[in-house]
This record gives sequence, C-alpha cells and structure tokens, in this order.
Amino acid sequence: MAVTIKSPREIALMRVSGQVLANVFLELEQMIRPGISTKDIDEHAARLIAANDCKASFLNYKGFPASICTSVNEEVVHGIPDRRRVLQAGDIVSIDIGVNYKGFHTDAARTFAVGQVKSEVLALIAATKEAFYIGLRHARQGSHVHDISRAVDEFVTAKGYGIVRDLVGHGIGREIHEDPQIPHFTQRRRGLKLRPGMTICIEPMVNIGYAEVEWLDDGWTVVSEDRSWSAHYENTVVITDGEPELLTVVK
Repeated sequence: MAVTIKSPREIALMRVSGQVLANVFLELEQMIRPGISTKDIDEHAARLIAANDCKASFLNYKGFPASICTSVNEEVVHGIPDRRRVLQAGDIVSIDIGVNYKGFHTDAARTFAVGQVKSEVLALIAATKEAFYIGLRHARQGSHVHDISRAVDEFVTAKGYGIVRDLVGHGIGREIHEDPQIPHFTQRRRGLKLRPGMTICIEPMVNIGYAEVEWLDDGWTVVSEDRSWSAHYENTVVITDGEPELLTVVK
C-alpha cells in the first residue's frame, strides 16, 4: 500500500481545489428544482469549475463521459448526467464532484431533495451526513482507518439502514483515487494507522433498504439491488496533529 504524506505546499493546493468544490455545491443547490435535467446540473458545474482555473476530475476518468456524477433516487453513485433525466418533485439527487487544481484533486458528494420529499427520505439524507461526521471523529493521528469504518457501520446499522459495502472511500491527492481504501463497514483488523499529512475521502453511501448494489448496463451507474432510495455524503479530509481539516466545506 503506497500511502503518500502530503507536504504543506501540496495541502495548500488542495485547499484551493476544495474551496472551489465547496462553492460549486452552493451554486448547484440553488438550481436544483423540479423540471431541471441532470445534464443541466452537469453543464453548470463544468462552467463553474473552469471559471476557477480548475478541471473536472471525473471528465474522461476511465472513460466517464461527464464532469460530475448525478444519481437519482435508487441510484447510489456514478449516475451519468442526461438531458432526458428530468428531476421531479419528491426526487432526491446525489451529486459527486471532483476538482483538480494544478494537479491536486479534492472530492465531495451531497444528496439534495427536489421540492418536497417524504419525511423518511429526509431522515435518510440527514443520517448519511451524520454518519460522515461520526466517522470523522476518528480521522486523527493515532487512530486507524478501520476505527472510521466501525463507527460509521455501527451508527448506520443501528438506524436500520443498509451501509453499502461494494464501494468505499479512498485516499486522494495527485490522483483522484489513492491508497488507502476507507471502508464504511466493520473490519476484522484495525487497518492502517493515520498520520498527519494523509488526505482521505470519507463517503458513506446509505440505502434506506438493503446494502446490496448492482451495476446498470451503462457500466457506471450503481443502484440499490432492492431499488430502495440511497443517499451519499463525502468530504476530503486532511489528517493533522490535532482536529481533522475538512477541505470541501466553505470556510
């Protein structure tokens, strides 16, 4: 496992990337409403990223055909933006974005309600975000990767939801996906010890039903196997000698 420790200069570049990403989400939140297509969201995100001297990390990554991922309702992650996919009142949409600034990436995801949604769906979105912050408590030097995993799993499972196991968090920096992997479910061993300068993405994906997922024929879109709705929340985190630093929230 080749885990890189980022220098202060590298982390400074990632801070710029992360703040661009965080502000893109603020802009996108204002446009999400019934009648808008997921392609509209993708195109607006692409303009915002380019306007800030950055690149969309996901565009053409292993052949992915868009700048961001837009996953609606039972789609867990990696949904491809489409002009024909028009959001309806009561939907939810999970948006996953990577931003590259001068060769350094950050990655984050949010799930948004479209108009009025059912109370149980709002509870799912809130619990997924809370699961991230519960895992974040263990993202500090001296803890281990799987301390994060266990904390997220115990919280989500106690709520009666399914925590996705086929997809995990990851390291990030010069590459959008680096070591180590960050599972969100309990492991037998404690895993890698966290050290200052590590940069990781914690990103619980939570299904209102069962944990199992499957891939659609487009080769990208992941959906819950039972077609229950799913939420996703992610931030890029720097391990420090004190409190973890979140790069992808507005400061």
